[in-house]
Amino acid sequence: MTQHNLIFKYKLVKLFSFSLFLLFLFSTFALASCSGDSGGTGGGGGGTGTGTTPSGLVVSAAVFGTNAQNPNGDGSGLVTFTINANNATSYKIDLGNGDVQTVSSGLYSYTYQTSGTNSFKVYVSAYNGANFVSTSVTFTLYVAPISIWSDEFDTNGTPDSSKWGYDLGAGGWGNNESQYYTNRPENVIVSNGTLKINTIKESYSGSNYTSTRLLSKGKFSFKYGKVEFRAKFPTGGGTWPAVWMLGSNIDSVGWPACGEIDMLEEVGNQLNVNHSSLHSPGRSGNTPDTATVTVANGNTDFHIYTMDWRADFIKFYVDNQLYYSFINSSSLPFNQNFFLIINCAIGGNFGGTIDPNFVSSTFEIDYVRVYN
Repeated sequence: MTQHNLIFKYKLVKLFSFSLFLLFLFSTFALASCSGDSGGTGGGGGGTGTGTTPSGLVVSAAVFGTNAQNPNGDGSGLVTFTINANNATSYKIDLGNGDVQTVSSGLYSYTYQTSGTNSFKVYVSAYNGANFVSTSVTFTLYVAPISIWSDEFDTNGTPDSSKWGYDLGAGGWGNNESQYYTNRPENVIVSNGTLKINTIKESYSGSNYTSTRLLSKGKFSFKYGKVEFRAKFPTGGGTWPAVWMLGSNIDSVGWPACGEIDMLEEVGNQLNVNHSSLHSPGRSGNTPDTATVTVANGNTDFHIYTMDWRADFIKFYVDNQLYYSFINSSSLPFNQNFFLIINCAIGGNFGGTIDPNFVSSTFEIDYVRVYN
């Protein structure tokens, strides 16, 4: 073979190899150009591989325990989502409360925790690789509040010392009241399923009346939630029963900077009228934010009193009927821990004139419950 022929064959082989290289590059580019179809504009979930875009996405939400009496569920907060889509390999669920879950099954159950009746809009995306389609479903759900503290007053004897302490003594308590507070069984006792605070006309340590003031200070306090209690007023001109709260920082900032929330205040000189008030700097003493409601037979029958306390409002109810809504804000002292107080005063600035024929009367509490 001549040298000329060898050179010619070498050039042919080189040209053929270069053509094969160009063909490889073109094929690779074409393949890359045909992949990565997102099928939508959202991101996340399902990986980044190639695949067929899902279609026909359908989502339903079944609230557990719904019936004619409970159209928004039984309070458990349980919701079951049924999700169907063609060609889907996984699903991303934005549950409408800040929680996001990715699941492979089209059947998913979730328990909501936020108490009360709330509406949720849940977004669901069906994925195949990076490709997805999305839709949403809306529902209203009732979640029963969870108890964080209570006293059912079902053990006879002295009040539970793990839950209650006492304010003791006289001195008017800032309101020119006439009673001396004691922890004697004559003034406070748990019997037959209720707490009984007895206000008595008697000479005791320089005072003409005795009673009791219980408080959970140093034992229990909380920030936001629902307080519910069942109570029956005492009877008699001058009596002043109350269930209320003070800010836990009272020892450092004083009153009214600590804040005061009065859930129940009634005076015997204005029988069966409940006052609910909020005391704060500039709105305290005789000028609080306040409202009243008439409670029929409040001194002979038990009624349920409720306060719903949140960052943006505080609402007051009697027997589940709303009668006062207060707008809360970050500038007010009602955004910190508070402790509970139960007492019955007599006389003073709010209790007023004491009936000269008054001998004794009882303020009864069936239970106190605090929920999240």
